[in-house]
Amino acid sequence: MKLKKQVTVCGAAIFCVAVFSLYLMLDKVQHDPPRRQNGGNFPRSQISVLQNRIEQLEQLLEENHEIISHIKDSVLELTANADGQPILLPYHTPNGTWVMPPDPRPSFYSVSPQDCQFSVANKRQKTDLQMIDVYAQLPFDNVDGGVWKQGFDITYDPKEWDNEPLQVFVVPHSHNDPGWIKTFDKYYYDQTQHILNNMLVKLHEDPRRKFIWSEISFFSKWWDNINSQKRAAVRRLVASGQLEMTTGGWVMPDEANTHYFAMIDQMIEGHQWLKKNIDVTPRSGWAVDPFGHSSTMPYILRLSNLTSMLIQRVHYSIKKHFAATQSLEFMWRQTWDPDSSTDIFCHMMPFYSYDVPHTCGPDPKICCQFDFRRLPGGRINCPWKVPPRAITDSNLAERAIILLDQYKKKSKLYRSKVVLVPLGDDFRYDKIQEWDAQFLNYQKLFDYMNSHPELHVQAQFGTLSDYFDALYKRMGVSPGMKPPDFPVVSGDFFSYADREDHYWTGYYTSRPFYKSMDRVLESHLRGAEILYSLAINHARKAGMESKYPLSDYALLTDARRNLGLFQHHDAITGTAKEAVVIDYGVRLLHSLMNLKRIIINAAHYLVVADKEKYHYDHSVPFFSTDESRLTQESLPEKTVIKLSTSPRYVLVFNPVEQNRLCVVSLLVNTYNVRVLTEDGQPVAAQLSPVWQSVTDMNPDVYQVSFTVRLPSLGLSIFQLYASIDTHTTLKSNVRVYLHGRELTIKKQDAFPVKVLESNTDDFYIENQYMQVWFSGTTGLLKSIKRAGEEQEQKINTQFLIYGTRTSKDKSGAYLFLPDGEGKPYTPKDPPVVRVTEGPFFSEVTCQYQHVQQVMRLYNLPGTEGLSLDISLLIDIRDHVNKEIAMRLSTDIQSGDTFFTDLNGFQIQPRKFFKKLPLQANFYPMPTMAYIQDEQNRLTLHTAQALGVSSLKNGELEVILDRRLMQDDNRGLGQGLKDNKRLCSRFRILMEKRSPVNKHASFLSKMVSKFRELAFYITRSNNDESLGNQLVSFPSLLSHMTSMHLNHDPLLMAVTNEKGPVLKSFQPLSATLPCDFHILNLRTLQAEDDGLPSPDMALILHRKGFDCGLEAKNLAFNCTTSQGKLSLGGLFLGLDIGTVQQTSLTLMYSLASPSNNSNPTVSMDPMEISTYRLRFS
Repeated sequence: MKLKKQVTVCGAAIFCVAVFSLYLMLDKVQHDPPRRQNGGNFPRSQISVLQNRIEQLEQLLEENHEIISHIKDSVLELTANADGQPILLPYHTPNGTWVMPPDPRPSFYSVSPQDCQFSVANKRQKTDLQMIDVYAQLPFDNVDGGVWKQGFDITYDPKEWDNEPLQVFVVPHSHNDPGWIKTFDKYYYDQTQHILNNMLVKLHEDPRRKFIWSEISFFSKWWDNINSQKRAAVRRLVASGQLEMTTGGWVMPDEANTHYFAMIDQMIEGHQWLKKNIDVTPRSGWAVDPFGHSSTMPYILRLSNLTSMLIQRVHYSIKKHFAATQSLEFMWRQTWDPDSSTDIFCHMMPFYSYDVPHTCGPDPKICCQFDFRRLPGGRINCPWKVPPRAITDSNLAERAIILLDQYKKKSKLYRSKVVLVPLGDDFRYDKIQEWDAQFLNYQKLFDYMNSHPELHVQAQFGTLSDYFDALYKRMGVSPGMKPPDFPVVSGDFFSYADREDHYWTGYYTSRPFYKSMDRVLESHLRGAEILYSLAINHARKAGMESKYPLSDYALLTDARRNLGLFQHHDAITGTAKEAVVIDYGVRLLHSLMNLKRIIINAAHYLVVADKEKYHYDHSVPFFSTDESRLTQESLPEKTVIKLSTSPRYVLVFNPVEQNRLCVVSLLVNTYNVRVLTEDGQPVAAQLSPVWQSVTDMNPDVYQVSFTVRLPSLGLSIFQLYASIDTHTTLKSNVRVYLHGRELTIKKQDAFPVKVLESNTDDFYIENQYMQVWFSGTTGLLKSIKRAGEEQEQKINTQFLIYGTRTSKDKSGAYLFLPDGEGKPYTPKDPPVVRVTEGPFFSEVTCQYQHVQQVMRLYNLPGTEGLSLDISLLIDIRDHVNKEIAMRLSTDIQSGDTFFTDLNGFQIQPRKFFKKLPLQANFYPMPTMAYIQDEQNRLTLHTAQALGVSSLKNGELEVILDRRLMQDDNRGLGQGLKDNKRLCSRFRILMEKRSPVNKHASFLSKMVSKFRELAFYITRSNNDESLGNQLVSFPSLLSHMTSMHLNHDPLLMAVTNEKGPVLKSFQPLSATLPCDFHILNLRTLQAEDDGLPSPDMALILHRKGFDCGLEAKNLAFNCTTSQGKLSLGGLFLGLDIGTVQQTSLTLMYSLASPSNNSNPTVSMDPMEISTYRLRFS
């Protein structure tokens, strides 16, 4: 009886929906003549009108028949599932659209008005210099400055130091690249180990000698190879201040292409190693070689409790301007900082390079004479043809005065009478002779200067922190505090040029295959860290720790270190030798495979319903992964799941900390496939063909796709099996446009395929939010028409080719030196275009000679359905000195302003400057770039770091790959000829600014007024306050879109059909507030190497977001909480024992440990916080 009632009620509801749909269709016929493919209006003649009406009536009858058929299927399904929830199937209307049944589950979007104030509030601290303003003001004229070619003549009054002597700190250093011309290991064995061995001997000889070291990757390898006496000697040198560990990261990371997850991770790895082995905490940052500097780095250093930092590679015109205004030392502040709490003291080196000729003063010809490694008879000499001379009694006075003159001139560029003089270069001090030559000769010069009071100088060897400490002391402030009258700077230092118009903007894209692989590894590492931490703690609580594979921790450590190594400024940048790139690739692949293993092992423990039945077998993984890579240069290949009449269980892991509605796709060996939930309820699925070539469907493999609602960080179980009853599996329709090419399409009977041999009409795919129109001739995106809007939004995509110059200087791994504007890509043949339409997604595949573009539109409510997914398969291995780009042209009135992210952490406004060459207007895009006007914002999200620009109003342009046949004279000695077939992924998100309705709150209206005012100022030509007005944030939807693009659900199939009973795992009691991100849940190392401790680092980031963009139908429960998050009860089945807030890298405690069982954390927008966490 109860079942009949259910059937009746459900049938009636469906019938009502059908009738209402029919009414809407009739209404649409009257008001909106169809525009599918041929897009014309009704003919004017009465007969044509009558014919059209008859055709529409027939169409409506067909649709009605379709609806009745759908009701019948649903009632059958309901009857078949008397005990479960009824399944409502999507249905296909004859006019080509799929209709999704309504989702009974409520979703809501509730953002507190207080949480919206941050993005528009003008409470930000004013800065003296905003970098975008500096760019607007400078002429970039490159006037010859004399001996300091890129600067100016420096003069001084000899009496200037009579009352306050000059204090000189000469800082010996050796810059060791963990891979560049040689691999990491080869550098270590050939040079680095000798440098560090010599350091132990030579620093011990004289306590006045100093040395600094940065790269912990090398230092840890050396440490593993020295005995306990040498280790004790290292600790003594560090304790006495003779040896300083600067920055302390695993590497000196690139700052353009790196994601903030990996930047922080390599910093934690280095700092934790230092704490454990030497018990030292770095105080000063040293970054002499990254090719431009991001403002994310000072924030990370500040959070890690460093007080000062040094940078070097900055555009020569910026250096000249900063030097002329004595602004080379400044407080570096975040653009969004409301209270100057992010300030860190920064020293910018003034000259061309960090080598000795460019560090003692403005004249490299003189400074080179004081690089005693270049003494006659050695392997290197001075290009200025005046060699150094060993210091003797006869030349001591004369040489000391010449050197002091350079020190004094350098000092004039700064505001204090303390001067920093680095003494080193790449892989210096690897020979005992160099230690003696530099230290003995300089000590003679110092002794002479210091023993002559009339010179008014005190010179000595020092570490970086010795210099900063002396400066703070002279200025009368405590370390890290702002000295009086020193400027405050905000913004970043991209893009970098070292001379002429040689802009280092090519490396933003160089070797994109590995830039993509890096991000895949990051997502896997984060997922593995979180699942490992959860599994090990659940196992501990159940007393099963001894049965769990603790050895996975060593693999986790190895993966952290390999990912950290790849953040090096010659690795992720794509600027190393080919053999070195292979070495990095092998390391990345090795760790990716190990991380998949860690995820499988953790998931195995967490989903076994009866933990007593849990058994770990090292030789047989419990799950298989859904994809694999044959070699380090291969694209991933999807695993085909072989189905039978017994269910195959598939596990889906959601690496995102919010609930997620998405489509997952698997490859199976049969089209007779049925998908069920964990408890046996049928799931509607879409079956699509798999193409093995442009024209051939694979007869043995099929793609099955179904929608899943995944809990935060959860593991969900589904069943797949071969079944003749496949009425819940809906087949995609396929259309193929051949554009006149004589090709034969090899079809499969399973799929309806329509071949159009010469049709060139525009066409569209659609979902509930938008119609996406494509060109009938090119197959590329043309426009988007949003639901409920009359006006289309033009978004035209095209591919471009850049060449390189014919002159001596050409593009290479570092430099982008194009031969003019990009020219349209002209393939040999017109494209083959495939249109696949199904209930859960529709896609357009456009096959050109060098590019295959797939544009997919998900027919889902929320994040997935609100953006357009793009995959590009690119292969330019037959090109010579060419770069391929994708341009989006829109009708957004963006003017000369666009926005790019820095390290996936924050947004930086950019301006297109006509006074600069084309290549100077490109910037790094690790995760997104957008253009906007008063009504609309268009964001291009990316899953890999690439170079981006907006060269004209309404355009965004991204460089996809580069193939260059020559070196660009920056030391690499090779071009970029090792291109791979690569896949780049993007999402296009079009957002509308929210209108303010009459019921809106006063605060909302004020927010809107602020925004209008900001836009008005932005659009005006007054560039004075650009920097302060253009602080910008993504919307919450944009943040979510980026997370979903960069953190795909991970799918795993059970390998053994006869395993234990499985149960889905939900780790969190509730989804996190939608502006909170769990950056990591990282198990810390125990005292024993390779084993986990009970402590974890919980790293949280509260994102800054713009509320002024519409957020309708997000389809996830999204709330904000004014930055408060209760940790007690957050982790299901685990109780908080202690929690303690620490510095970012856990080196300093910021509060005492709390035993409160329900601790609450409170965070400001943009803040990143680390908590040392232990479960009871």
